[in-house]
Amino acid sequence: MNTMTGSNTGGDDRSAWRPDDPIDESATAGAGVDSNGIVTRWSEGARRLLGYRSSEVIGRPAASLLAREAPAETLRSLKTLPRWNGTATLLHRDGHHLAVDLLAHRREPDGEDAGRGEWLLVSPLARSPSPLHDDALVMWAFTRSPFTTALYDTGLRLRRANADMERVMGLPEAAMQGLRVSEIVVDPESDRTEQCMRRALETGEQQHLQQSLHLAGHESQTVWTTLLTPVRDAEGEIRGVLLSAHDVTEEHLAKQRLALLNEASIRIGSTLDLARTAQELADVAIPQLADFVTVDLLPAIEGGDDPRAGSPPSPVMLRRVAYQSVLEGCPEVVVKRGTVAAYPDDSTAARCLTSGRPLIENVTASAMDRVASQTPDRAERMRRYGFHSVLAVPMRARGITLGVATFSRHRRPEPFEQDDLLLGEEITARAAVCIDNARRYTRERRTSLTLQSSLLPMRLPPQAAVDVASRYLPASTQAGVGGDWFDVIPLSGARVALVVGDVVGHGIQASAAMGRLRTAVRTLADVDLPPDELLTHLDDMVIRLSAETESEVGTAGDIGATCLYAVYDPVSRRCAMARAGHPVPALATPDGEVVFPDVPAGPPLGLGGLPFEVTEIELPEGTVLALYTDGLIEARGRDLDEGLDALRGVLARPARSLESTCDTVLQTLLPDQPADDVALLIARTRALDAAHVATWDVPPDPAAVAAARKNATRQLTAWGLDEAAFVTELVVSELVTNAIRYGGAPIQLRLIRDRNLICEVSDASNTSPHLRRARTFDEGGRGLLLVAQLTQGWGTRQTYTGKTIWAEQTLSPHSPPSTETD
Repeated sequence: MNTMTGSNTGGDDRSAWRPDDPIDESATAGAGVDSNGIVTRWSEGARRLLGYRSSEVIGRPAASLLAREAPAETLRSLKTLPRWNGTATLLHRDGHHLAVDLLAHRREPDGEDAGRGEWLLVSPLARSPSPLHDDALVMWAFTRSPFTTALYDTGLRLRRANADMERVMGLPEAAMQGLRVSEIVVDPESDRTEQCMRRALETGEQQHLQQSLHLAGHESQTVWTTLLTPVRDAEGEIRGVLLSAHDVTEEHLAKQRLALLNEASIRIGSTLDLARTAQELADVAIPQLADFVTVDLLPAIEGGDDPRAGSPPSPVMLRRVAYQSVLEGCPEVVVKRGTVAAYPDDSTAARCLTSGRPLIENVTASAMDRVASQTPDRAERMRRYGFHSVLAVPMRARGITLGVATFSRHRRPEPFEQDDLLLGEEITARAAVCIDNARRYTRERRTSLTLQSSLLPMRLPPQAAVDVASRYLPASTQAGVGGDWFDVIPLSGARVALVVGDVVGHGIQASAAMGRLRTAVRTLADVDLPPDELLTHLDDMVIRLSAETESEVGTAGDIGATCLYAVYDPVSRRCAMARAGHPVPALATPDGEVVFPDVPAGPPLGLGGLPFEVTEIELPEGTVLALYTDGLIEARGRDLDEGLDALRGVLARPARSLESTCDTVLQTLLPDQPADDVALLIARTRALDAAHVATWDVPPDPAAVAAARKNATRQLTAWGLDEAAFVTELVVSELVTNAIRYGGAPIQLRLIRDRNLICEVSDASNTSPHLRRARTFDEGGRGLLLVAQLTQGWGTRQTYTGKTIWAEQTLSPHSPPSTETD
């Protein structure tokens, strides 16, 4: 049995109470009863109550102490109840019955005794009257209570106020007696308090209030939780209202700080825009923390560069990035956004950055004089608006000092305290990390844009086959630079290849992968591979790139890309296209019809093992082809079909030029800040008719070589290109001779007059000729070497029926112009 029962487990019944001990343990009768109903403990108070010594009771059934048997219902309830109270009639040692108020607690021991519960029974014994009457004791308790308490009568007039109420109000009880709450505290909350007091009197129910008050004698507002309890007399009639108030200002401020931190975690860093992030910091701090906030950064930060190590040079130069105020229009501002200003060594901002620690300064008269001597305009604004307290916090992230955030108060009367400093540090630290992320991203984005620009074609050279215009639009700063690209590649026979591709991802890695793929496409196009074969080789290359990346960084190096490759021949006016998971191109015919041809989608590059298919379409001269990446037609909140319909609408309208068409497409389809990169390539087809092309069938007979030379010479004369006759005769003689000797029928000779003169000989053989150095006594082997030396270029392309060998000559500037420019 615990000490409150005054337990005695031995046979000694002498009281352990000492006269000088204020706690009389023997004033409580206590006993312990185990789960079997056996008495296990017996106190001195129990002996005084029933007359039994402990040796006479311990070990006996507790039921033997009852004057009558307990009701069965009571006994059953004891098995489940944790506590029981009631009146029991006990048997005194001298035989008389004694009605006793009992309180019984069920106790469950731990450890080895677990499950052996016992009951602790206690009952108070009557004691001699206290020298202090109960009424006086109650009044003393009321007066000395640590809670702010006052008693009001039914007329809502104050009757009594305890010492804490006097302290809070700054008035003695006598000065407040007989006055109402609204007469003691002049505040709108007083009227609300009286309304609740009336409600308590009318309903008899306790009322709860939380109030913010600016009490006389207090520097700042305080927050209180108030209970208004109806006071009843012995007959239950309401005689007044007891007001109990508890100052929860610190708890309220702590909740406000937590709420501000939570809001800062949500609002600060919503984008990777440096200035916007700084403005979010300023917005969050107003008005919960400060009345005026400025954010200033070291000038090198905005360019993405790292500031130099150590303290900033004197005087400190800072660029104003953001500010906010409780006053509309921020009239306190002296330094406008974007302006770089100098801060003297003893200024708050400079000392904060030099020490690397936050600091609080109260604006004293001497401090104001110092500011006035250095920056009079700032001092004038501080005096005009009553600045009295300043908190400066350095902005640091990843060991780099970025700038300083300055919080000022001129409307709130209380100065900054240590809790405010900690709060300012917390939200500034979050903003600093976000600003540093924006700074690092700006640097990476600038690098990516530079890399992207260097890899994309600076200008598109003029082509005989098509007129072209293009646009590349990087994604918004949030998404980052991607891997979109386009290209226009001249091919043999006046043909042209149009390419648009998109590497999955953003940043430098995507730009680098894009550059490798663009180079690969140009290399593969140079050997005149058909579109499907070119995409197959490109697919293999993407797989190798992924494997290389994985081996270098040790993680999954998946590189995904899509691509559309189209080859247009201005002689046949046919366009062959194949795509690898890329959006289908748009074709706008001269009559205004816009279609999206059925080009099989094909798998994205990098999957491997799946075929690509070619679609050939004959295009009328003047057809406009629009090749683009998915960022053009896919936008948040817009269906893909809506994007295609919008593109169709723009291409269907006549335009002054392809350049204006590009601009209209981007303005119509893209939001102000696109979430993805956009590459757009628009080409208008041209055709080379009979005036530019001459074709002859050549019999597989060596005697036909002379006729082929004559036909070519006659055509050059018709074109006014006699100066090219010598080289052309040699080229025709060599290429036709090789076709007859090593190729197979049918054999065809074709001359194409474009900006250059192209000579082509086709045959049915797939064997390609190669240059070789002829030995001294060899009779042949020098023909192709002469062709290579006398022409601008030569080569071989495979066709579905054989091969074509071509050679291209540069025409003299004085040559008659072709009819395409007439």
